[in-house]
Amino acid sequence: MDGTMARKRHKSEEIVAKLRQVDVLTGQVKSIAEAVKTIAVTETTHFRWRAEYGGMKHDQVKRLKALGLENTRLRRAVSDLTLDKLILTTAARGRGGGDR
Repeated sequence: MDGTMARKRHKSEEIVAKLRQVDVLTGQVKSIAEAVKTIAVTETTHFRWRAEYGGMKHDQVKRLKALGLENTRLRRAVSDLTLDKLILTTAARGRGGGDR
């Protein structure tokens, strides 16, 4: 990247709003190229967003985000429990007086 274009991480709600804005603009007989220029993203980004968020409403995006956070929390819990089991198994082998 040559530094001329700063990367911005958009929030899910912003993405849905921008996709709606493109829909409105294209409904006003603007091309997709013109519409995505208005929302300051590339066509590639627009189509990637459309594939991921197309047709979602604000409440659905919030639910998706909540499920993602819950999934992350559960993965972390499983990882912690797996590590605990490994530690306990190793400790039990050490007390047993030899390999089993």
